[in-house]
Amino acid sequence: MDLNFNKNEDHNKLLLSELRQKFAKVKLGGGEKRIEKLHAEGKMTARERIDYLLDENAKSIEIGAFAGKKMYTEHGGCPSGGVIVKIGYIKGKQCIVVANDATVKAGAWFPITAKKNLRAQEIAMENRLPIIYLVDSAGVYLPLQDEIFPDKEHFGRIFRNNAIMSSMGITQIAAVMGSCVAGGAYLPIMSDEALIVDKTGSIFLAGSYLVKAAIGESIDNETLGGATTHCEISGVTDYKAKDDKDALDKIKNIVDKIGDFDKAGYNRIKSEKPALNEKDIYGILPKARNEQYDMMEIINRLVDNSEFEAYKDGYGQSLITGYARIDGWAVGIVANQRKVVKTTKGEMQFGGVIYSDSADKATRFIANCNQKKIPLVFVQDVTGFMVGSKSEHGGIIKDGAKMVNAVSNSVVPKFTVVVGNSYGAGNYAMCGKAFDPRLIFAWPSAELAVMGGTQAAKVLAQIEASSLKGKGEIVDEAKEAELFAKIKARYDEQVSPYYAAAHLWTDAIIDPLETRTWISMGIEAANHSPIEKKFNLGVIQV
Repeated sequence: MDLNFNKNEDHNKLLLSELRQKFAKVKLGGGEKRIEKLHAEGKMTARERIDYLLDENAKSIEIGAFAGKKMYTEHGGCPSGGVIVKIGYIKGKQCIVVANDATVKAGAWFPITAKKNLRAQEIAMENRLPIIYLVDSAGVYLPLQDEIFPDKEHFGRIFRNNAIMSSMGITQIAAVMGSCVAGGAYLPIMSDEALIVDKTGSIFLAGSYLVKAAIGESIDNETLGGATTHCEISGVTDYKAKDDKDALDKIKNIVDKIGDFDKAGYNRIKSEKPALNEKDIYGILPKARNEQYDMMEIINRLVDNSEFEAYKDGYGQSLITGYARIDGWAVGIVANQRKVVKTTKGEMQFGGVIYSDSADKATRFIANCNQKKIPLVFVQDVTGFMVGSKSEHGGIIKDGAKMVNAVSNSVVPKFTVVVGNSYGAGNYAMCGKAFDPRLIFAWPSAELAVMGGTQAAKVLAQIEASSLKGKGEIVDEAKEAELFAKIKARYDEQVSPYYAAAHLWTDAIIDPLETRTWISMGIEAANHSPIEKKFNLGVIQV
């Protein structure tokens, strides 16, 4: 191993260590004291509930662990968006589980909480996965009600999705394991089956204090909307559980009896590990985001037996396209080549840039994968499309549009891995969040922005310097350097993978060695949902 490899390895392992430390903190939710208080009430935490519900020793993946990071600081923060979402297995059946974290503002809904819940429902609808809700929430966080209540992507959309999923035949099971109040009371009742935990679970449109204020009736919460009331009087809930574990056991028994599903029929054979050492990824991936490297060295450590069948290998070389298997699943891979390549015409193509011929190749390859019903995996380390008169005259906009068109209209499931840069239109063409990947996740080395931090900071610093000069202020070299440093620091924070994860622009930040698991479980989920549309590019400029 050379010195550069060792430096890269040290850097990437340091990023991984930072990721683990941040995740350990996030897992505490509202903090140890609130966890202790929950335990004193005889309740499990949201994570404990999910861990008990999911099959022991089976794989699982968590969606949006860093949602809400550094957001709502003036309100005390909202770790993980106040809700835990995992895809895993219950009695061998793949499901998605959504659990309110009562240690975070009593499980109250912040705007990011609604966005994360809607993402969970989107995953369930796209893949026709059974969805389990573990409800323990005080309802909408009132100081931010205007940001969560009235819009299309806000709180009410969740109940609309409940109804849509029911019509689609997607199993929904809800367990009320704590508070379930006001509008939130509709979620469990719009599910197929609802459970409630005795003495700790309660469902009502208005609590006892509000009832007293509204109509003058004096009544306690248990009589108003407890387990006995809803299981024996109102008939709102279907099962009464004595405690959390009993409720979760009942869910396991219900899921265990769900019938088999229609399959999309994606090709899978026996899984093989990569022939090359997966851990080499840490040393191959450069420390600096502008350094060159051979993306094939990464791909060969992600795919089964390190076997890859390249498509149009000698054409459009700034993009790698080809067929492989990941955990036995057949996949089509579209990846940014990060090394400088020389074309047969003697021209140089820079790594991470999409050229006209590359975009043309990718469009054809995506069409082929749709024709053969092969899921697509996009591996992003992209700085954007090539610029300049030669590219413009050669029709880069037209060729880029064709690629975007193909990505947009693809009917096979798409999965996106952001390993490095994800800038500008390159993010779009390589199936960014706006283009409906079934799952999109990043490595700790990822950066997402309109352009790189240094370039953007230079542009913004120049604009600000001109503005100050226009006001008559003296802007010397020292002042320009100060402006640049200030803007660069702010921009660097925004291009961080944690910033993207906080806003749910990605589903997760993961250890590169977990990539195969994410893609495999993603395709397994997608296999629940047969393709109902035909691939059609629509009108494109040829």
